[in-house]
Amino acid sequence: MRIRLFVDAESLARAAARDVARALTANPRLVLGLPTGRTPIPLYHELVRLHCAGRADFSRATTFNLDEFLGIDGRDPRSYREFMQRHFFDHVNLAPRRIHFLNGIARDVARECERYERAIRGAGGIDLQILGLGTNGHVGFNEPARALAARTHCTRLRSATRRANAALFGNRLRAVPHHALSMGMATILQAGRIVLVATGASKRACVERMIEGPVTPRVPASFLQLHRNAEIWLDRPAASQLKSRIWN
Repeated sequence: MRIRLFVDAESLARAAARDVARALTANPRLVLGLPTGRTPIPLYHELVRLHCAGRADFSRATTFNLDEFLGIDGRDPRSYREFMQRHFFDHVNLAPRRIHFLNGIARDVARECERYERAIRGAGGIDLQILGLGTNGHVGFNEPARALAARTHCTRLRSATRRANAALFGNRLRAVPHHALSMGMATILQAGRIVLVATGASKRACVERMIEGPVTPRVPASFLQLHRNAEIWLDRPAASQLKSRIWN
C-alpha cells in the first residue's frame, strides 16, 4: 500500500479533492465509489468548492455509495442517502440517474443486494473507490468477524458502529438500526484504485493494525494490503502509532 501523510485533515481533504478532479479530467465517465460518515465531509465540501470554481465536472460521472441502513427510507433525513444529498449531491452536477444507492426499505433484501451488484457490473466496475475507516477496522459496513461477506449483503452492526452513527439519530442509540446493507469486501477490492482516508487520533490504533498487522477479517480494512493499487491517506494524528515510516 502507498501511504500519504498530511499535516491535518483539512490539507488532506484539499489534496484528495484535487486528486478526484484530476481523475475526472482524465476520465469524465469516472465511476466513483463513495463513503459516508464524518471523515469524508471535508472532502465533499472541497469537491463542491472545486465544482463551483469550474474545476470539477461530474456531469458524466457515476457514483455508487457503499452502504445504507436497513429499514430507513432514502428520503428519511437520517438515511445515508440524505446525508449525501446534504453534503454533496445537491451541490454538484451529478445526473440523478447516475447516482446509485442501496434501498434500505427493499422488500426482498437478497434481491436488492443482487440488483446492486448487477448495477456495478453494468457500469463497468468502480474506477476509484474512496473509503473511510471505522475505529474497529470496518470499511463500508463490513464489520470485524471470523469471515467476511464477499458481495453486497445485509450485515448486523456492532455496538461501536451504532454509537458512531448515533448523531444521525438525535444521539439516541436505541434509534440506530441494528442492520445495514453494504458492499462486500470482494466488491470493494475489485475497484481499479482505492483511496482510504483516515483522520484523527481516534483512528491511530486501527490504522496501525490495518497497515502493520496481518490480513485478517478481524480488521476488514487490512484486506487492502492485497490490492494492487491501494492508497492510505492519513493526517498526522491518525498516523501517530505507526512504527514504520515508509510513506510518500
